This record gives sequence, C-alpha cells and structure tokens, in this order.
Amino acid sequence: MTNLPKTIMIIGAVILIIGFLMQFIKIGKLPGDIIIKKENTTFYFPVMTSILLSVILSAIFYIIGKFK
Repeated sequence: MTNLPKTIMIIGAVILIIGFLMQFIKIGKLPGDIIIKKENTTFYFPVMTSILLSVILSAIFYIIGKFK
C-alpha cells in the first residue's frame, strides 16, 4: 500500500498524456470503424480504435509492470 500515491500519479500522468495527444491525433475515425448513418440517427462502433487503444494500453501497463 505504500506505492499507492506513486501508482495514482503514474496513472494520472498517462491519462494527461493521452488527453494531450488526442487533441492532435484524430483517433476515432480509423478504417475499420463502423459508422451507419440513417435519416436522423447515426450509429458509431469504433472497432479498430478499440483494438488500437487496447494494444497501446497493454504495452504501457506491461512497461510499467517491468519497473515494479
């Protein structure tokens, strides 16, 4: 439990960096994302975006786990 403040600070820093990068990278409009537009409704299912974010977050948490 003594590493809890450090862990919270690392998670906060990662969220801050991701939020900053999302301002410049138009993630969410990748090829493979499903967009269905009807008359007055739009259905959006980000398949490739979800896979990409999963791979990136898995790599980040793997790297963080190596340093513990």
